[in-house]
Amino acid sequence: MSLLRPTAVLGAVLMIAACSEPPSPTPATRGAAGADLTTIAVQAEGVPRETAFDGTIEAVNQATVAAQTSGRVVELPFDVGDYVEQNQIIARLTSSEQSARVAAAEGSLAEAEARLAEAQLAYQRTRDVYDKKLVAKAQFDTAAANLDSARARVEAAQAALREAREGLGYTVVHAPYAGIVAARHVQLGETVTPGKILMTGMSLEHLRVVVEIPQQNIGPLREHRKARIILPDGRSLTAGNLRIPPGAEPATHTFRVLVPLPEGDHGVFPGTLVKVAFVSGEDKHLLIPAAALVRRGEVTGVYIVDQAGSVSLRYLRTATPDPLGRVPVLAGVVAGERVATDIIAAGVAYRAQLQPTGER
Repeated sequence: MSLLRPTAVLGAVLMIAACSEPPSPTPATRGAAGADLTTIAVQAEGVPRETAFDGTIEAVNQATVAAQTSGRVVELPFDVGDYVEQNQIIARLTSSEQSARVAAAEGSLAEAEARLAEAQLAYQRTRDVYDKKLVAKAQFDTAAANLDSARARVEAAQAALREAREGLGYTVVHAPYAGIVAARHVQLGETVTPGKILMTGMSLEHLRVVVEIPQQNIGPLREHRKARIILPDGRSLTAGNLRIPPGAEPATHTFRVLVPLPEGDHGVFPGTLVKVAFVSGEDKHLLIPAAALVRRGEVTGVYIVDQAGSVSLRYLRTATPDPLGRVPVLAGVVAGERVATDIIAAGVAYRAQLQPTGER
């Protein structure tokens, strides 16, 4: 009996200890952690098939302003990088020669108008006498011809004055549109002649992407005529009306396609490299909202919730998001499985079900 008592006591202690330990979690117990999670069912939907090419942003309105008259530069209010409003003065030239031409033209016009007034009076007097049959018709015709000549000289003087005033206006150069000064080609005090380049500017209000498309890819592009611009920060912009040339460049055998950007400030400037994804067809893919993805380093996954409410972390192989921000899944889930949309709540539930009941 003395040998059996310690054994009996040890067995009793082990039974009490076993009863005091928390029970091991069962699938049903673990599943309660994900019962209240918001989920969506994974479904296959049509996704545009895209082919991406590199492109360079350029300004739609980009021009070089040149002098249209001779003179010395006396004013250059703006320099490279300055913003200029439309019709602001960007250069001023000396105008003494042009002002003298205007004065001479005004004098010629005044003389022509005086001659016209004299011719009108002579014509009226001759006509009154001619109506009384007191002068020959030849004299009347001469007066009428002199009047017509005087009127023609006035018209010529008016045209010369307009030309002189236009030349005077050329001494003040205005911005053709609002934009940024890209280059200044003259210096203050420099003498310029007609055709001399003064400034180069560009407008940032209207931008487009220039993409060189290989000839083997131009067919689907012409068919669908849809594209989106992928900015360096990852944002996606729906492109406007594509400008596709009728023929390829003879030297490169590529098509220079112009893709307009939507209006607005998108944080890009001429010369910036971007991606342009052109629609070339349609594929069926399982789609998941980007907010439901779990990223751990370079690995992407989702929290799957089964019918019992059990949460599991599933790693995926994904493709480029579509224009709506949905992520196509190439492998990792099947249609009908439910994915948690709140990854923070799903992560808490996932960790909770991995712990035995009673642990914190």
